[in-house]
Amino acid sequence: MSKKRRTVSDLQLEADSGTRFLPWALAVMVFLAALALAGALSLGGSIEGWRRGVSSKLTVQIADRPGQPMQPRVDAAIGILRAVPGVQSAQALPRAAVEALLQPWLGRDALEADLPLPGLIDVTLADNAALSVDALSARLQSAVPGARIDDPKPWLDRLVQLGRLLQSLGGGIVLLVGLALAAMVIFATRAGLAARRDTIELLHLIGAEDGYIAKQFQRHVARQAVQGGVAGVVLAIIILLAIQFLAGGVGAGLLPGMGMAWWHWLALLVLPLAALLLAIFTARLTVLGALRAMV
Repeated sequence: MSKKRRTVSDLQLEADSGTRFLPWALAVMVFLAALALAGALSLGGSIEGWRRGVSSKLTVQIADRPGQPMQPRVDAAIGILRAVPGVQSAQALPRAAVEALLQPWLGRDALEADLPLPGLIDVTLADNAALSVDALSARLQSAVPGARIDDPKPWLDRLVQLGRLLQSLGGGIVLLVGLALAAMVIFATRAGLAARRDTIELLHLIGAEDGYIAKQFQRHVARQAVQGGVAGVVLAIIILLAIQFLAGGVGAGLLPGMGMAWWHWLALLVLPLAALLLAIFTARLTVLGALRAMV
């Protein structure tokens, strides 16, 4: 019997109905890992975007007061802000911009009803500006009653902490999925070994080495891992593209950006290869360990 013939048919692993579920289970595992990894990667990019876009910003809000024109109060506040060291720029937002910010929350009908709107001033701080927000707020309130500073840094820090926690959770899910995948391969391989114990002992008697038997299980598991891994990652990519398409139709004021960079998609394509290598390595260790125990 040639070596090629023995490699294909000695153990007849392809005829084992007990392992036919493995490609489907591997597909589910890779699918879940791809979703968790995509979430962790895209969240990391969003966190950096939030940090860059918000950490150097302040917003001054001037409440509307009957009998007090808004524009002179806004101009007075801008004059104070521009005179403060560490303030790079201070620009009043036009009413149309304020309406655009409030429309997703209040609706067009409320805005068209001549709703009193606050005056908003967009403040940009210089890099590494040593600025006391509390002192600036007190100065503004004494000069312009009704003025209030909205500092995004406190909630930004909490948001970043939450984002990092969710990233760690996504990484933990990928790790757990890998452990579950290895456990399934171990279970399926041990079942195959137990069903073919007599055949394996016969192969040992005619001189077959443990490495030869292990390679047959490796090839069998590798085929199943390729089928399941490719199916799982393709389904995950389709779902992620659908989510990205649907999220693109939602206003930016309602959802933070969660876009996927090109290398994020590349990382997803590595998952089937990682699942393949993990399955082969796990199957080999399982077979060699079981064969040593049979001696």
